[in-house]
Amino acid sequence: MRTFDKILFATDFSESSEHAFEYALALSQQFGAKLIVLHVINEPVDLRGFYVPHVSFENLEKEIEEGAQTMMTKFCNTYIKDFTNYECSIVTGIPFEEILKRAESEKVSFIVLGTQGRSGIDHLLFGSTAERVVRKAACPVVTVRLP
Repeated sequence: MRTFDKILFATDFSESSEHAFEYALALSQQFGAKLIVLHVINEPVDLRGFYVPHVSFENLEKEIEEGAQTMMTKFCNTYIKDFTNYECSIVTGIPFEEILKRAESEKVSFIVLGTQGRSGIDHLLFGSTAERVVRKAACPVVTVRLP
């Protein structure tokens, strides 16, 4: 029988991520698996060559990181109660690439993601992190859509 010892849950702190987390946590508890909660700060566009008044890019990046840390702390305090076998991580990069890197480096059993269910022009313009992860992941991926 296959064992599930590590589960990677990637969050963007959206409503669909919160909904998907219920599944990630339940699966972690059921299998006694370590839960890795990951948030990827989307690599910012480099605007240093453009004039943007009153903006310090170093301060902006620091504020984004601090905001992400605050949101991660709030997320974990809200949704992870008595479960202790977890770790939280925040990285900067391209979301689907960072999710795949972490899944590989941690040798996770599977990945759990919420999906927005975009279609049409939204999907064409914005793409889908979940779709890219599903297509390229070496391990199974569980996608959870809002009801």
